[in-house]
Amino acid sequence: MKYLIVGLGNIGPEYELTRHNIGFLTIDRLADQYDAKWESGRLAFKSEFKYKGRTIHLIKPTTYMNLSGKAVNYWMKELSIPKENILVLVDEVAIPFGKLRMRAKGSAAGHNGLKNIEALTGGQDYPRLRMGIGDDFPKGRQVDYVLGKFKQEEFDHLPEIMDKAIDMVLGFCTIGIAQTMTQYND
Repeated sequence: MKYLIVGLGNIGPEYELTRHNIGFLTIDRLADQYDAKWESGRLAFKSEFKYKGRTIHLIKPTTYMNLSGKAVNYWMKELSIPKENILVLVDEVAIPFGKLRMRAKGSAAGHNGLKNIEALTGGQDYPRLRMGIGDDFPKGRQVDYVLGKFKQEEFDHLPEIMDKAIDMVLGFCTIGIAQTMTQYND
């Protein structure tokens, strides 16, 4: 069985430790845990490793967040991976910081990266792991908040949050989405 795990984020040092890049940060941590090396591929940085008889492909789109669908669509087809075996890790302002929610499908909820994935893969029926970054920003300042760096106290909690997300990714690939959601969703 093959899986495609997509961490959403923006490339470049100015975005590296921003809330919008929690997907990148999490799959970087996952790759490190399995000594998976990143290489530059078409539309994305790509890595892979084996886990319990599964091949887990990781990508970090290099298209910037709002065009993430290009990379997802390309690698889904290139690797012949069905949509139900794709998991997108994405930041979510509508969920409190540190909370994680996996869904088999759903709306983009205003997230431009997810909107682009929907547009280019043909709908909302792909799994996603929504990683809460909270909504602690004044009206009209969402972009600054999302593209801002984590506060120190948030940053201090990131490792445990990312480790739980990694457990959810591995659960998705082994015990399936339904059981993973039951076991882990906040």
